[in-house]
Amino acid sequence: MLCFSATRATAAHRALRAYTTASASTFSNQSRLPRLPIPTLKDTATRYLRSLQPLLNPADYARSEKAVSEFIGPTGLGPVLQQRLQQVDAASPYSWLEDIWLKKAYLEWREPSYINVNWFAAIADNPDFPVTDETLAAQRVSAVQIARAARLVVHVLEFNDSLNRGELAPEMSRAGPLCMNQYKSQFGTTRIARETCDQIISQYPSTSKHFLLMYRDQPVSVPVYNASGERASLAQITAQIANAVKHVDELLATQPNSLPSVAQLTAGHRDDWTKGRALLEQDADNRKAFAVTDDALFGVSLDVHGEPEQIATPEGCAAAFCHSEAGRNRWYDKAFQLIVLRNGRAGVNGEHAPVDALTTGRIAMEAAMKERGPYKDSAPISGLSEPSVVHWNVPSDVVQIIDKVRGDSAKLAQNLRIRLGNANEFGASWIKTLGVSPDAFFQLALQVAYFRQHGRPAPTYETASLRAFLHGRTETIRSCTPEAWAFAKAFDDRDVKLGTKIQLLRQAVDAHIEYTRAAAAGQGVDRHLLGLRVQIQDEGEAARASLFADPAYIQSMSFAMSTSNVSPGDLFRGGFAPVIADGYGINYALDKNDLKFTVSDWVDSSATDAEQLRQSIYQTLADLHEAGEFAKSRN
Repeated sequence: MLCFSATRATAAHRALRAYTTASASTFSNQSRLPRLPIPTLKDTATRYLRSLQPLLNPADYARSEKAVSEFIGPTGLGPVLQQRLQQVDAASPYSWLEDIWLKKAYLEWREPSYINVNWFAAIADNPDFPVTDETLAAQRVSAVQIARAARLVVHVLEFNDSLNRGELAPEMSRAGPLCMNQYKSQFGTTRIARETCDQIISQYPSTSKHFLLMYRDQPVSVPVYNASGERASLAQITAQIANAVKHVDELLATQPNSLPSVAQLTAGHRDDWTKGRALLEQDADNRKAFAVTDDALFGVSLDVHGEPEQIATPEGCAAAFCHSEAGRNRWYDKAFQLIVLRNGRAGVNGEHAPVDALTTGRIAMEAAMKERGPYKDSAPISGLSEPSVVHWNVPSDVVQIIDKVRGDSAKLAQNLRIRLGNANEFGASWIKTLGVSPDAFFQLALQVAYFRQHGRPAPTYETASLRAFLHGRTETIRSCTPEAWAFAKAFDDRDVKLGTKIQLLRQAVDAHIEYTRAAAAGQGVDRHLLGLRVQIQDEGEAARASLFADPAYIQSMSFAMSTSNVSPGDLFRGGFAPVIADGYGINYALDKNDLKFTVSDWVDSSATDAEQLRQSIYQTLADLHEAGEFAKSRN
C-alpha cells in the first residue's frame, strides 16, 4: 500500500547514519570528489553490444555490430565526436554531463512535466496525527491536515537552515564521499517555462522568507521567517497556515465563480505554459506575483477537492500525490511540494529537473522521522508578516489556455494507471540467505515476470547514482543482460534442472552487479552515447553516425521497464510514470522483511497492463521463494 503505517523508524535512522558523517561540514568533501570520466569508445561499444544481445535476432545483431564497428573505427564519426566531447569536458567547470543531461533529459522536453517528469511519494502515516475518515465527508480543511502540514514544514525548514549554515551532514557511500551539490537546488528552486528550453532558478543560501501554499487552486505566500531571518515557531506556522486558508475562503466567497487558476498551467504542455506565462508577464503586477511563486522556498498543498472515496484507498492516495485528479492545486514547477490530504495522509511531489528523487527523499525522510513524538516548540518571533493570496490579472486569452490545459491534464491523469504491491514476507534478509544481492534479485524477478506476461525480453532502465563524482546525477543500469534473459527463459522450462536454474540465477546476479558497478563508476553506456550524439553538428554528420542511425539504438533505449530502487522505504515510498507509451514505471523498496513496489502504465496502451504485471510479480516472487527454499534444503 502506498498510504501505509510505519511504526519502526529505526531502519531509516540506521540507513541515514550509515551514509552521513555528522562531524564534517556540508560541502567539505567536494574537493575530494573526482570529475566524471569519459569512457573509451571501445568500452562503451562492448557494453552496448552486450546489451543488444537479448533484444535482437542474429541478423539484426550482425547489422548492429557492423554499425558500431564503423562508428568507432578510425574513419568513423565516433572518434570525432569523442574528441569534441573531451573538449566539452575541458571547458566544463565541474562535469561534461551536467548541462547536457539537464537540457536534453528535462528542460528541452516540451510535453507536460506534470506526470511525465515529476515523481510522487507517500510519507508514512504518523500515529501522532491519526488518519480519520470523518473529515472526508465535507470538502473543507481538517484540523489534522493543518497540524500535520505545520509539523512537516517545521522540520523541512530546519533542514534548510542546517543546509544554509553548512551544517547538514555530508553523505557517504561505502566507497567514499558523495557530491552534495544537488542540495543547493532544493530550496527556492523553480522550473520556469520558456520557449524551446525551460530554465531553472535557484537560491543558495536560500534566503526566501516564505513557502507557497496551494489551497482551493489558489497560491498563498506564507511567511515563516521575519526580516531578521528568525524562524517562526510551530505554533506560529500552524496559525499562519490556518490564516492562509481563511484568506482564500474569504476571497472565494466574494467571487461568483472560482478565480482562474494560474497554477493549473504548471500541469500543461510546456509550450502552452510558455505562451500563458509570457502573456501574464506583460503585466507588472503579474511579474510581482511570479517573483513570489518562483522564489518560494518550497510548496505545500492542502487538498480538499475530490470525492471521499478517492483518498480512502492506497491507490487513491497515490493518484492524489501524483496528479491530483486533473493537475489541480499544485505548483508543479517547484522543486518539491509537501501534500497533505483531508484525512491527514501526507506525500511529496517532486520536479525532477534540478535534483534526483533520492536527494529530495532525504529531506522528506528526515521530516518524517522528526515529526514523530513530542516537539519542544521554540519561542514565538516578532515581526512575522501575514499570509497573502497571490493575485493575478488574467486576460481572456490566458483563461482559454488554462481551460485547455485543464482538459489536457484530466486526460493525462485518467490515462495513468497505478498499482501498488506489498510482499510482506519477502525482504532483503531472506534474499541474502541465498548469497545474492537483493537489488539484483528483484531486477531478475522483474525480468521473469515481464517474460511471463509478454513473452519477450524487456529493455530495462535502472537508476544508478553518479554522486561519487563532482556534480554527478544518474546513469542507466541496463538490467536486461544476456545472463538475465537466459535465466528468465529457463525459469519456467521444465527441462532445465533446478541446479542449472540456480547457476543461471547466480550468473545473472553477477552480471547485474558488474554493470551496476560500471555504471556507478561512470562507465555506463547511455550517458556516454548521449554526450556523443549531441556533438553531431549537421545532417551530413548524422548520416555518418552509423550507431545512432541503426534501429537497435532506439530499440535498446525504449525502456519497457523504467525502474528505481529507493530502499529501505519504511518511511518514504514513491512512484512515477512509464517513459514510453508501451512501458511500465516501477519503483521499489526492499526492507529487511518486506518488499514494496509501485507499477504504473498507460491505460490506452494495448501492450501493457499494470494489474497483470503486479500479479505476475507476486507469482514470480512466490515461485522464486519456493525454488530458493528447496535449493537451500538440498545443500
